[in-house]
Amino acid sequence: MELSIGEMALIAIAIVVLFGPDKLPQIARDLGAGVRKMRGAVEDIKTEIMKETDNPVSEIKREIEKVKDAAKDFNPMNDIQKDILTEPSSFASNEPPKPKPADDETYEGPVSR
Repeated sequence: MELSIGEMALIAIAIVVLFGPDKLPQIARDLGAGVRKMRGAVEDIKTEIMKETDNPVSEIKREIEKVKDAAKDFNPMNDIQKDILTEPSSFASNEPPKPKPADDETYEGPVSR
């Protein structure tokens, strides 16, 4: 809402006429104190809202950091190398692999002729 200079002058004259010049300084002080209290209350509300909204945000940030740290430690190649080195496997042994029945041409199956 924009007030022009003429409108502000009209309001000032109406205040002087209604309350008189003697009470004008006291009214201005009371209005100033009321505005200060209202601004303080608004700041308190803003601070309280920021505290309430900051708590979940900081929890989410902590969870994101945990996931990032877990992703840094995740390396599937290291896991595979550990498995190969620690577990004896069939290709690491000296025994030749057993032939499959399909590879052996002399294999006749469970029924003999």
